[in-house]
Amino acid sequence: MKIQIGIDENHRKAVADKLIKILADENILLMKTKNAHWNIEGSDFNDKYKFFKNQSKQLDKIINSIAKRIRSIGHVVPATLQTYLSLAHLTEKNREENNSEVFITELLEDHESLILILCRHIINCKDDLHDIATSHFITRLLETHQKMAWHLRSFITD
Repeated sequence: MKIQIGIDENHRKAVADKLIKILADENILLMKTKNAHWNIEGSDFNDKYKFFKNQSKQLDKIINSIAKRIRSIGHVVPATLQTYLSLAHLTEKNREENNSEVFITELLEDHESLILILCRHIINCKDDLHDIATSHFITRLLETHQKMAWHLRSFITD
């Protein structure tokens, strides 16, 4: 059955490829946030444990919404860690410390990196691929990541 949702087939494929790469980054960011949640140590343990738990829940919702968007434009959602690792821009870092400053700094850098990527995808989806709905969808993701980055940034004192 031909999919008729106002987006050309070639454009739907290009949009799905962008969304899949975003999905990969979101999954890496979720795991890094869960790592912070599970391994936080220090005098601020309780507060940061709850904070990272809440950010993990937000990222899980984002991931589900991206998967639904990919399906809604007629493509299959890859769901393997190997696929995510091969497509993601974000990387894991080895650390010796599990304090909030280290976790917050790294997660903030990741959110800010993802924000820049999302900005490029918004313009490309709207202008080049003629997919206004996905452009708006990614704009909402951008807003969520900007807010999450602000919350992380608020813990940094210098």
